Amino acid sequence: MWYYATICPYCIALKIQSMYQKSHGLVSLFLVSWFLVYFVSCKPVAQQKNLSENTSITFASAADEQIFTEVERATFQYFWDGAEPTSGLARERYHNDNVYPQNDKHVVTSGGGGFGVMAILVGIERNFITREEGRQRLEKIVGFLEKADRFHGAWPHWWNGETGKVQPFSRYDDGGDLVESSFMIQGLLCVRQYFKEGSATEKTLAERINKLWKEVDFNWYRNEKNVLYWHWSPNHAWRMNFAVRGYNECQIMYILAASSPTHGVPAEVYHEGWAQNGAINQNPSGYKDIKLQMHHQGDASESGPLFWAHYSYLGLDPRGLKDRYADYGKENTNHALIHYNWCVENPKQFKGYGPDSWGLTSSYSIKGYAGHAPGMKRDIGVISPTAALSSFPYTPKESMAAMKNWYLNKKDKMWGPFGFYDAFSETENWYLPRYLAIDQGPIVVMMENYRSGLLWKLFMSCPEIQTGLKKLGFESPYLK
Repeated sequence: MWYYATICPYCIALKIQSMYQKSHGLVSLFLVSWFLVYFVSCKPVAQQKNLSENTSITFASAADEQIFTEVERATFQYFWDGAEPTSGLARERYHNDNVYPQNDKHVVTSGGGGFGVMAILVGIERNFITREEGRQRLEKIVGFLEKADRFHGAWPHWWNGETGKVQPFSRYDDGGDLVESSFMIQGLLCVRQYFKEGSATEKTLAERINKLWKEVDFNWYRNEKNVLYWHWSPNHAWRMNFAVRGYNECQIMYILAASSPTHGVPAEVYHEGWAQNGAINQNPSGYKDIKLQMHHQGDASESGPLFWAHYSYLGLDPRGLKDRYADYGKENTNHALIHYNWCVENPKQFKGYGPDSWGLTSSYSIKGYAGHAPGMKRDIGVISPTAALSSFPYTPKESMAAMKNWYLNKKDKMWGPFGFYDAFSETENWYLPRYLAIDQGPIVVMMENYRSGLLWKLFMSCPEIQTGLKKLGFESPYLK
């Protein structure tokens, strides 16, 4: 098992939007649900072999496997039936109540879209769609990415999905977003590896992706320093001024920058910028006897939001991944365990918290959008299902307990056309029928990584990534 979690000060500062919610009605529960919870919970969770072996898991029961597959299938549909039709990409948000206060249903996202192309591969492998259907959708997406606004090879955080023109994320954030672009590239490289030995048509798709990857100018985003900057704008240049330093969700950006075959950055950018010459290990976060190895940005004394254990590791396999700063399998597992134990101990006495309902991360919240995490200030009683579900590789037993409880006992309040809604609060009786791409994507990908290692195997098979990891001094079972 592994753990991991932290809170993103950058995203929280940038992403707070005026989002309005309305609560969801209550529906009575069926007695059979209680019986199933009791019956299934008495059995052990799915067993998995040594984490360094990319083997498939065996579920403890047919009921467990059925629920697991249904959650995977429904969440995948966010990126299939729920996609924006012109671009084929994931919408930034989908509101099942059809209320869009900012009239932004047409907005698509580079980061969430990157998670989405990985989800499409899951859909193919799980027979939710055919290989041909998946390839056609991915061709549409790649065609959009080839023509849409880019800035020194990096895409913006948001586009108008109907035109491909940048949709400003904030006043000065109207250009390239290297972090979100890295999430897209992580996904596209998985697609490239999936199709590169296929038919002539599939090989052409892989080659088009390779061209997009090679065109991202990571060196430009150094701003002539040994650090990577989150944003650059043709109108405001470096005014956003976010030099990205660890630890947060952005490690994959540095891995890709070191791995680029055309615009690769020297190792010093990672060690001096991301790791701050070792300062990343000063004042590490932790909760009681669960210790982390690195300091989570944002003064997160316990840990940051749990998505930090997910975004960079959708393709980058943390199992056995080590450098001079951390053992990332151990770090991510402990991060998730901190969230689990915080919610079980529930020091703020929120209603509904416990071993079968846990997980805090950045998501919709009672008042807009918030970066939920362990801590007396950051925990406000809002649980986001993506936190526990995307942590299946780290906490399979604990994640399974939460998934079954929500599916069997709270489905009437929490479930919609694309799986579990983004967040809820039993304390406030708040159930919002809305979704965010950046929360749905990691559910599909990490559940499949737990199940088969699919995306991990694809991404880690990239020769450039292996070269880049060696360049930075990493150890991994994939490196020979």
